[in-house]
Amino acid sequence: MIVDLQRFLNRNEPQWNALDALLTRIEQAPDDPLSIADITRLHALYEHASNNLVELNSALSNPELRAFLETLVMRAYSEMYSRCTRTARFSPKRWLLQTFPQTFRRHAYFFALACAITFGGILFGTGATLVDPPSREVLMPFGHDRVDPRKRVEQEEKSSLSHTSDRQAFSAYLLQNNARVSLFTFASGITYGTVSGILLFYNGAILGAICTDYLVAGQGRFLAAWLLPHGSVEIPCILFAGQAALLLGAVMFGRRSPLRLGLRIRSVLPDLVTLIGGAVVLLAYAALVESFLSQYHSPKIYLLKIAFGLIQLALLSFFLMYSGRPKPT
Repeated sequence: MIVDLQRFLNRNEPQWNALDALLTRIEQAPDDPLSIADITRLHALYEHASNNLVELNSALSNPELRAFLETLVMRAYSEMYSRCTRTARFSPKRWLLQTFPQTFRRHAYFFALACAITFGGILFGTGATLVDPPSREVLMPFGHDRVDPRKRVEQEEKSSLSHTSDRQAFSAYLLQNNARVSLFTFASGITYGTVSGILLFYNGAILGAICTDYLVAGQGRFLAAWLLPHGSVEIPCILFAGQAALLLGAVMFGRRSPLRLGLRIRSVLPDLVTLIGGAVVLLAYAALVESFLSQYHSPKIYLLKIAFGLIQLALLSFFLMYSGRPKPT
């Protein structure tokens, strides 16, 4: 507990001023590379200021000083961990090809968690469809519960190539619907990630139920040709939204962080915007693929559609894992 506030200021204020000066220099020239000495000094000063903030919070005194320290620590945290790019000119190409995959990799743990929750939903939907067939009425949306897979495949293979009008309107509807689902999943992260987890699980259950329904009916080839072209991008986009939501939920818990809730959210806000923005951009592409390719169900192009979806998934995986990495020297 702080007994002598003046002594506390005299002992620590030089380090705070040094940290403030270093952060100001970085913020004024964000494109200038930092030396190893600057990076080491930034980390040391950040740790010192964080410890001072914890010490000050325990004393429950001087709210103005506490607000100053919180802002200072938040700025340092943002520079070191969020890696915000504050430039006068925004480059969409650099944002998509570098910032987005870098942000994805930095929070890969939350993407893996979103995948695990969704996979749990897939297992649930599969099991429910096999063990309790009437559950399809709850698990299958958009009228799929009333459709016989065999009859649908037979009808689609006969007529899908003849219905080519209104593809633009359909792709716009798909983009709007998928973006709404993704944004709602992300926004639900404000519930400490709980509702987002439920939505990811439910989406997985829907996917598991529909896939099981078609596989049991012996329509696996149609299913793969139908889902892979757009699903190889669309499903990862839903997982990106879940990744951002779970990151937001973790920040709201804020364990082992000296920052207040508002400052913690501000420190990761650029990463949240990047993840959900990247998901929306890719969803626009997936909507076009679904409208102009996935809905054509001629058996003659099934293998082509399956190959397209698998190659697309491989390219997306490669992009997320390697794009934006520094070139080896």
